[in-house]
Formats: sequence, C-alpha cells, structure tokens
Amino acid sequence: MSQLNQWIAELQRMDIEQIQQTLQSYSQFGPLPGLLLPYIESFLPFLPLVLIIAANVNIYGFGFGFLYSWIGVTAGAICVFLICRSLGKNVKSRVQRRFPKSEKFFNWIERRGFTPLFLLACFPFTPSVIITVISGLSKVPFHTFLLATMMGKAVMIFIISLISFDIANLLEEPWRIFVSITAVLVMWFGGKRLESRYHING
Repeated sequence: MSQLNQWIAELQRMDIEQIQQTLQSYSQFGPLPGLLLPYIESFLPFLPLVLIIAANVNIYGFGFGFLYSWIGVTAGAICVFLICRSLGKNVKSRVQRRFPKSEKFFNWIERRGFTPLFLLACFPFTPSVIITVISGLSKVPFHTFLLATMMGKAVMIFIISLISFDIANLLEEPWRIFVSITAVLVMWFGGKRLESRYHING
C-alpha cells in the first residue's frame, strides 16, 4: 500500500518535462502512450490532464497531439459512464442518501441535459470524473452525454493544445485566444442543434 501511495505521489508531482520524457521512452509503441495516458486519467483524476495534453502536443505535434488526447479522454469518459450506468439505481439511491444535496445536482443534470454537461466538459479544472459518474447514474440519455462529452472535451483539449503548443509567443498571437473563445461558442450552438435533432428523430 505504501508503494502505491508513493507511486501516486510521484505521478502528482510530475511536470511537463517528466511527462514528455515518460511518453518518449515508450516511443516504440507509436501513438499508444499518447492515447493511454489521457484514457487512464479518466479513472485516476489526480493525474495532471493539462500537462498530459501539453506533452502530447509537444511530442506528436498539434494535430496528432490533439487527436490522441481527445480520443483517450473521450474513450475513458465513455467507459466510466457505461460502468456507472450498469450499476443501476441502487448506487444512485445510496449516493442520494449519503449526500442529500446531490439530488438537486441529479435533477439539474437530468433537466438541463446537454448544456451543463457540455459547459463542464469545456473546462479542464472541473471534477470531470464526478460529472461522468453522476451522468451515468442519472437518467441522462447516452447520446446526450456522448455528444456533450465529445464536443466539450474537443473544445477543452483544443484550447489547451492551442495555448501550450507555443506558449512563448501567445501574447504575440492574440488570435489564438479569439479562436479558443469562438470554438466554445460554435461547438455549443452546434451541439444544441444536434441535440434537438436527436429529440425530434427519437
């Protein structure tokens, strides 16, 4: 147990250079390390996701770094959601009994659907694993969670990738900040239209 705690503590203290060195040490496996590390972060939220994405972008380039991070994060979130959804109502009832205030959050997520899930997925410092667990235990349709997560995580990873790719020149290239804000708005409006189409067709 002490070795596990020591390993967790070391992971939490890792900076971007150490993460890059770790990923590069497994370069013979191609994109697999870049996919697996953000995937594992979905189950171990203490891992520094922002640094993992930044390391992916610096190692694999902006395009592939973004893609590998997005696939890994999204796949991990989907797995956590499906595991929680399979646990059923019993676990939800236990959570509500132990944390009475959680009922309001469940109702908010179920009533609002896409919008809160998308917005929470857009920000890297929200407790995404908690949001995913609650979504899985709630009545939120899978397609709503999937759409909000895919688009929200895409925005979050795109922004981190855009900023961290060449952070030294960020102030000299303010267009990157403008593009980041625009991406949030476009993905939100696009996601709302797609969600309404699902409801109409469903």
